[in-house]
Amino acid sequence: MSNTSSNSLQVRRMVYAALCLALALVLPFLTGQIPQIGSALCPMHIPVLLCGFLCGWPWGLAVGFIAPLLRSVVFGMPPMVPGAIAMAFELATYGAVAGFLYRKLPKKLPWIYASLLIAMIAGRAVWGVARLILAGIQGNGFTFAMFISGAITTAIPGIIVQLILIPAIVYALEKAGLNLNKG
Repeated sequence: MSNTSSNSLQVRRMVYAALCLALALVLPFLTGQIPQIGSALCPMHIPVLLCGFLCGWPWGLAVGFIAPLLRSVVFGMPPMVPGAIAMAFELATYGAVAGFLYRKLPKKLPWIYASLLIAMIAGRAVWGVARLILAGIQGNGFTFAMFISGAITTAIPGIIVQLILIPAIVYALEKAGLNLNKG
């Protein structure tokens, strides 16, 4: 690959990543209009996962880590401790794992789902560990029931949306030749 095309690819990745970061900051406003299910839709997760798939693991990791911290500083939500800090590690894991696995596995729909599911499981596990550490530092408790509630039960609508939207978008972008997570 020539230096010019390599630079062009990096600029395109940066633009896609910036778009994903912007979406991660804005989507919670849209879903927040439905208070009963707004946060359960996990709106920040979608652009971070897409960033990992489309731009690669380093970009997915960076956008995932920055998005909740930046959103907390700029908009006050999620609260920095423990919410944004734990989410930063969770979303960084989503972006990194999705991007890494997608690059290594065949670009077929079943493997897109496999990459997504593994990223979702890994991210939720990292979130649980981060929350446990933060609870210990704060002198609070964090039980397994709290983990199941926060990572799975309340997130079911978001998990369903992610399982429907993300593979469809990734597959469509791959077919259109717009995926940048390549060599």
